[in-house]
Amino acid sequence: MKPTRWVAWAINPTGKGMVGSQSLVAYRNPNGILKAYTSPVMGYGTNLQEGNLSFQVPKISADFSNNEMTIFATIVLPKNMTTVSHVWQEGPVRGDNHLGMHPLGGDNVKSMGTLDLLSGKVTTTKGGTSGTLHFKQVHGIINAVSWGFLMPVGAITARYMKVFQSADPAWFYAHIICQSSAYLLGIAGAGTGIYLGNKSHGIQHSTHRTIGILLLVLGFIQVLALKLRPKKEHKYRIWWNFYHHSVGYAIIILSIFNIFEGFNILNPLKIWRLVYACILVALGAIAAILEVVTRVMVIRQRRKIENPETNVRAAA
Repeated sequence: MKPTRWVAWAINPTGKGMVGSQSLVAYRNPNGILKAYTSPVMGYGTNLQEGNLSFQVPKISADFSNNEMTIFATIVLPKNMTTVSHVWQEGPVRGDNHLGMHPLGGDNVKSMGTLDLLSGKVTTTKGGTSGTLHFKQVHGIINAVSWGFLMPVGAITARYMKVFQSADPAWFYAHIICQSSAYLLGIAGAGTGIYLGNKSHGIQHSTHRTIGILLLVLGFIQVLALKLRPKKEHKYRIWWNFYHHSVGYAIIILSIFNIFEGFNILNPLKIWRLVYACILVALGAIAAILEVVTRVMVIRQRRKIENPETNVRAAA
């Protein structure tokens, strides 16, 4: 393990899982000094503050060598307690020796089991979180496809395809299909997010949640705006366009930011983050090429309108 990580091992004498566990914690600070202490875990929002456990721990120390942290401790358990539920965890050490949140995916959500103190038999359990992890993955995929892919594709379609006369009005319907599909999928993604929030008592991802709610509101406003869209000749159409484009680009920027927030929370394999980044680069490259092509086409069209006589002589 890296020297800037903390480790913890805990016994839960009253149940299973993290809440209620009595933990032994160790980490090495930036000065290389090891610290080992006890910390009762009373909720999911714990910072692993130092405190007394529900049982005695006369001795506790730690050793860090060969990139491995080992905790040594003597614990005095209640009488007749021969089988215990135990959990283990690791996470980053932030500045000022602040212990950061451990990853919420992979092996970090499966680190629990039972320990028979008489036989020494150790049993690892699934921790009852496999279903939640599945919903997290579904939540991430739905929102990455909707807000993170279909929304930008719909915007690209509207901005560049309308320049091609042969694409009118097909570009408009393609734009509506992309954005409507993205918003409907986004609602489904929000539903999985609400489910996960109800299942994860005490775990707060305020930034991710707030941006998600804001995206739903902005998306709904965009849908309403279609009902209020003035005709092209109307004097207020320019202001409607400004509003519609501004909110649309804001949605795309917030969506991409929130998807990477989701990556940080779920902590999937790095390949998924790389794949999505490559998709964004590809969409950006397509948009850049179309920007140049359509700019040239618009300039040529304006010249034809401004200089009709030159066009007639050139044709003759």
